Amino acid sequence: MDKVQNKTQTNTSKTDVVSSSSKSGAKSSPQPVKKNPVKQKPGKQLVLRLDVNSFFNKFFIYILILVLFVPFLLDLTGASREKISLSEMVQDVKNEQVEIIRVVGDELQVKYKDQELEKIAQKESSVSLSEIFQANNLDLANTKVQVENATGWQLFLELLINFLPVLLLIGFFVYMLRQSRGMQDGIMGIGRSKAKIFIKGKQNKSFKDVGGMDEAKKELEEIVDFLKNPKKYQKMGARTPKGVLLVGPSGTGKTLLARAVAGEAGVQFLSIAGSEFMEMLVGVGASRARDLFLTAKKLAPSIIFIDEIDAIGRIRGFGSMGGHDEREQTLNQILVEMDGFTQNDNVIVMAATNRGDMLDPALIRPGRFDRRVMVNLPDLEERKYILSIHAKDKPIAEGVEWIKVARRTVGFSGADIENMLNEAAIAVARENRTEITMADLDEAAMKVKLGPSKRRLQDPLERKMTAYHEAGHAVVSHLLPHADPVQRISIVSRGHALGYTFTPPERDKLQTTKSELLDEISVLLAGRATEQLVFSEQTAGASNDLERATKIARAMVSELGMSELGPMNFAPQYETGSYQKGLIEPVKVSSKLQEQVDGAVKSIIDTQLKSTTVLLKAHRAQLDTIAERLVEVETLDGDEFGKLMVQKKP
Repeated sequence: MDKVQNKTQTNTSKTDVVSSSSKSGAKSSPQPVKKNPVKQKPGKQLVLRLDVNSFFNKFFIYILILVLFVPFLLDLTGASREKISLSEMVQDVKNEQVEIIRVVGDELQVKYKDQELEKIAQKESSVSLSEIFQANNLDLANTKVQVENATGWQLFLELLINFLPVLLLIGFFVYMLRQSRGMQDGIMGIGRSKAKIFIKGKQNKSFKDVGGMDEAKKELEEIVDFLKNPKKYQKMGARTPKGVLLVGPSGTGKTLLARAVAGEAGVQFLSIAGSEFMEMLVGVGASRARDLFLTAKKLAPSIIFIDEIDAIGRIRGFGSMGGHDEREQTLNQILVEMDGFTQNDNVIVMAATNRGDMLDPALIRPGRFDRRVMVNLPDLEERKYILSIHAKDKPIAEGVEWIKVARRTVGFSGADIENMLNEAAIAVARENRTEITMADLDEAAMKVKLGPSKRRLQDPLERKMTAYHEAGHAVVSHLLPHADPVQRISIVSRGHALGYTFTPPERDKLQTTKSELLDEISVLLAGRATEQLVFSEQTAGASNDLERATKIARAMVSELGMSELGPMNFAPQYETGSYQKGLIEPVKVSSKLQEQVDGAVKSIIDTQLKSTTVLLKAHRAQLDTIAERLVEVETLDGDEFGKLMVQKKP
């Protein structure tokens, strides 16, 4: 959602990172300009640059190619010459067939009088040609053979071939070391941090770009004031908070908030993901953590942002590798850097996670992460503001009512809303239209929530069963007082479902009552009850409904204390103090009590199924009307459904 230009990014492994404040120093004295005797055209300059590193790299590559290809060429030329033994060469000399013998190291290149091609004989390095002739009763001085010693170039080629493997090995290491110099992911830079540095003043995000989250922004505004005016707080004896932990569901804007803090404060911003600390090599994670904090100190005042910190910050000992785990060593290094003997003045660590309950207690204690900011899903007013932000650059039709769109997107995160508007714009562009209408936004919201619509071939009986199944959900949801109102019913397939009944809540709920949970279970069981009532049959289409209903009923009994068993929590309890082989041992209830829990869950399901069946029988005429209308038109909106139901929702 937030793109950062490449020119605002740099690498932590580079030593030439300079803050923008250092550029505004004293002006240097003007230097005299030398006249250039070369005439130049107006508007052009003659520039001569000498890049030593580039020249060396190219020169080394050419030498390497030469070293590789010379032996290959020699092999080609040697392959055309026949190899003979020393005895054959001596016999040819006795027969006066040899004209020239050229000595090249241990190789004897023999040229014959009546042949253009040469033959090669191999001698021992400790024996000379004259000794070979004497051993065969030949006088080298009296023979009609011309003996030539090897030239300097031939000796060089001989040495080159002999020492080629050593030269290649040395050249390879020299080349790799030069390539890795200054590179973050080079051989010598594997322990350096992979954090991206966003230069001061280049952040284009502010709190105005963050929709809603007023409480979270208020907490972070104090962090901005700490970074801008540290002396004001130091006079009062206050210290700068060392860490801020952003906790909330995915897509709620935690990373955007961190970017906004850096933009408002106007400081250097170092961003890294928790998984980027880890490598296959032991000790790399701790080394990267040290390098990250060292770089942040050099750029102070600065902000370190660690996204998905739960990748390295989980509870220590929760695993089979114990204290020797590479992840735990990385976490230990971060703990020391945040609150060790060395103080990190003007360096604030911000982290984001959606699993705050899994973090190690030593990481989230005061002195490391001093503040814990909850970033929740946006409410009605916040969704309106987010919609206005993402709709700025899109052509919106005049009839769009943003308050209705905000009410229909209950439970959407900021990322969901941005994706919804983007899907609507894509659909309009695909159909060659010029404006985004209310219908486009409704369809885009359904696509984000349930997936794209698909046309599946169904026979008339399956189509009718699907229509009754969805009509049962809708009728029961409309008749129960604590159930959410029906917004849309459809037998058009989306995702894995053959049909759907969309019942978003009218308002943002912070609390859920027992009556609401029981009515929700009844709505989920209405599809199965309708199948049994109308067709005296059961289908597999209710599998997801049954799973969700059972999960709600079990939560009511085992976690929320909403059953005849009383206000007790029967779920497995985890005690962080009890360890066994590195694993946290859960405390479970007894088997007898577990049977009672299962019985209470079954009692809730059976009771709600019976009451739902009774309700459907009492309104069978309305159920048939809505099912027949669905078979005819496939989709009903909330207004048309309300007219068919006649009576208003209680």
